[in-house]
Amino acid sequence: MIKQFVPSEFCLRCQGCCRFREANSVWSPCLLDIEIQDLADRQGVPAVAISLDRRIQLVPNPKGEGFICPLLECENNHCRIYNLRPFECQLYPFLINLRKDKILLTLDLNCPYVAEKINSQEAKDYIAYLTHFLNTPEQLEMIKDNPQIIQAYEEVREIVELKLPDENK
Repeated sequence: MIKQFVPSEFCLRCQGCCRFREANSVWSPCLLDIEIQDLADRQGVPAVAISLDRRIQLVPNPKGEGFICPLLECENNHCRIYNLRPFECQLYPFLINLRKDKILLTLDLNCPYVAEKINSQEAKDYIAYLTHFLNTPEQLEMIKDNPQIIQAYEEVREIVELKLPDENK
């Protein structure tokens, strides 16, 4: 489990995460191969809730416009599987991004907590923690083995380049 940057009290008040403008949003969580089986086996998430490109299939928002993650409980803003949520959900507001043939750790600038704290010592300390964590051989191998989580997000701030293991070595 990745240590969280945004405090849960803040997240529970926010109405940003887990909500999307379109059904096929690049922001919809992409799953690691191991998470797909875990969601089906342990969480009872039907296979039809996961797209062919390994994304959680979004559903129409019952409270209005757009779409939501089917694991979001709208009445209290809780995730039904919070303790076992996917890697991308744990990582957020940080993202694994592809830009100009580089794999980067980036930060979603639309997160209000990030907007408030981006230049704080707290953010600098967390970025150092996350950079160290993601640059461990195990995490770099996991990213290499799950290229579906490397996306081309827009409106993000580049933090650091990740060096994936070379397949030819």
